[in-house]
Amino acid sequence: MLSVLGYGEILHDLRIYKKLSIKELAEGICTEEELIQFEREKQYPRIDQLHNFAIKLNVDLSYFYALTSKTPHNYTTAVFNLINKYKRERNYHAIHHIIKMEEGNPLFNDTSLKQYLVWHQGICIYYLENNFNQAIEILYSAIDLTNPSRKNLTEREIEILTSIAILNSDEKNFRHSITLLVEALTNLDRLPTIIDPRSKLRVMFALSQALTYIGEFKESLKYSKKGIEHCIQYETLFLFSEFHYQTGENYIELGEKELGTNYIKTSINFLRTQNNEFLANYIEQELEKLLNK
Repeated sequence: MLSVLGYGEILHDLRIYKKLSIKELAEGICTEEELIQFEREKQYPRIDQLHNFAIKLNVDLSYFYALTSKTPHNYTTAVFNLINKYKRERNYHAIHHIIKMEEGNPLFNDTSLKQYLVWHQGICIYYLENNFNQAIEILYSAIDLTNPSRKNLTEREIEILTSIAILNSDEKNFRHSITLLVEALTNLDRLPTIIDPRSKLRVMFALSQALTYIGEFKESLKYSKKGIEHCIQYETLFLFSEFHYQTGENYIELGEKELGTNYIKTSINFLRTQNNEFLANYIEQELEKLLNK
């Protein structure tokens, strides 16, 4: 019977096998003290740290999961969590690397799992190769894997459509982006249940941004304020500061400078409570520009 090992034992045995010291394996990934804790299983590595250990030890990430789990589900979930993490960080090189590694993996033959990889492949094509047309083609092909008619979209399909809309905004095709985002919102409103409230928040924020870009400040305001209401309703901080900034920008553009400034200052204060000093400073500069127009 195959014995089930822990992360710590696997890390320790691989490190010894590869003749790496604690310092060599930890370098660029974690502190030496953390690695010692990982090997003793007093602490567990984050998924991105585990991914980087796998690269340095020259094994697949799946190696850890093959020895610690009886099913492949944990591995595919871990891959998706890692992609999501890198997407939040806009690290498209890392996402592209993961997709290339998993292309021939039979675990991803399931249509839904394959769709997830194709979706993010399209995003990478745009941000890494600046190939808008190919990216859009790939993203629509991802929707077509589960819904060739492109009608009555599921939550995942709506998220892919939102990505298509965002790429159009990045290309300054704002009106087409708005059309796609309204379609995405309409489909979301038809769903009996929304599993992840962030999907709706993403659509509303992208819609608010695109409307601001074309000078439709009152219409944009409708979605940015609704976004704040949804954050409170769903008890999530996702895009909370961004919606406040967007609301403030719209009010300033409409001539209500004091009200707009208050919203943007709320955004800045919120970012500082999260220790996001970089973005807080950036928004302060944007506020100054808005007020000095």
